Amino acid sequence: MNSEMGKVKAGFEDLYGRDPLIIRSPGRVNLIGEHTDYNNGFVLPAAIDKSIYIALKARTDDLCRLYAADLGEKYEFEKVNLTRSGIVWANYLIGVLDQFKKSGKNTGGFDCVFGGDIPIGAGLSSSAAIEAGLAFGLNKLFDLEIPGIELVKLSQRAENEFVGVQCGIMDQFINIFGKENKVLKLDCRSLDYEYFPFENKGLKIVLCDTQVKHSLAESEYNLRRKQCEEGAAKLSRFDPSVSSLRDVTLDFLYGHEDDLDPVTFKRCAYVIRENERVRLACAELNRNNFMAFGELMYQSHEGLKNEYEVSCGELDLLVDITSEMEGVLGSRMMGGGFGGCTINIINEEYVEDFKQIVSDKYNKKFKKRLEFYVSKISKGTCIAEE
Repeated sequence: MNSEMGKVKAGFEDLYGRDPLIIRSPGRVNLIGEHTDYNNGFVLPAAIDKSIYIALKARTDDLCRLYAADLGEKYEFEKVNLTRSGIVWANYLIGVLDQFKKSGKNTGGFDCVFGGDIPIGAGLSSSAAIEAGLAFGLNKLFDLEIPGIELVKLSQRAENEFVGVQCGIMDQFINIFGKENKVLKLDCRSLDYEYFPFENKGLKIVLCDTQVKHSLAESEYNLRRKQCEEGAAKLSRFDPSVSSLRDVTLDFLYGHEDDLDPVTFKRCAYVIRENERVRLACAELNRNNFMAFGELMYQSHEGLKNEYEVSCGELDLLVDITSEMEGVLGSRMMGGGFGGCTINIINEEYVEDFKQIVSDKYNKKFKKRLEFYVSKISKGTCIAEE
């Protein structure tokens, strides 16, 4: 039995009794396709082997008892009275139950213990793992037969409406629909999706966590969204079929460069190029060409750095170091930017050397410690196997 799963199961048995239903809910990485989701574009995420485990058992009353094993904290509430808690982690779970109630899906009370090895704040989407994992578990526990896509939408609404975080749908989607050794190309407008192989057993996905998050991240993120929306709105005057940057070709954009201010033009150019990079990356995976895939990752980072301007010195250094390292196929920043992680594709035999070299150079420059997370692509949320 996985040690994290064993800890959650033991915690449940100590608190609430035997034989819980145990759900494994994975974290995720996004290999390429950054800041394209809110522009109705394409993303290429994958579920990974770092997970949250959720132990559940139905009750005969309306009481819900929650225990966060990693924090050693409890929270209880009555199902008939769903209000925001002062305990942040509890709101992710209560929000899911709130959406079940709004959707007319009846659950009883339940006992719940959860914990796992998804690092908090590293951009691996622990929040979506908690939300979608609980939604999946309640669906099984109470035989509600809710389709997977509805669990995805319900989990996203829980975070948007109850927690108050305006996340896109990618994280919850890959959590439910992830497959082992597959990445998922998601159309963020239609929610159509397609799987592509990621089956080189000699490669590892290594995340380098800068351990920093600059204060301008949220305000700059909102500004980028506004700039993209304004760019699309101006371009729609010349072609009414343009509803978002998803509808704009690079040729069309350059044809109207003088109609946009230089900064907005750069933002739009990045998004259009990034959508094309996702398409090209999928083609390279079909050819099993990880060298070409990795080069597209480097191009993505250059665009994020120079056109979208959401990188920072820490992220740039980490990517720059890898460009001359043997065994590294690709590297880029991952997530909203201004801190967080880089994602790297590395030949397995070079991983330990990579960690040592990168750590030494990063510490020398920034006097900060790096965290490394080595992972592989895994399946989506499921009933845990002992």
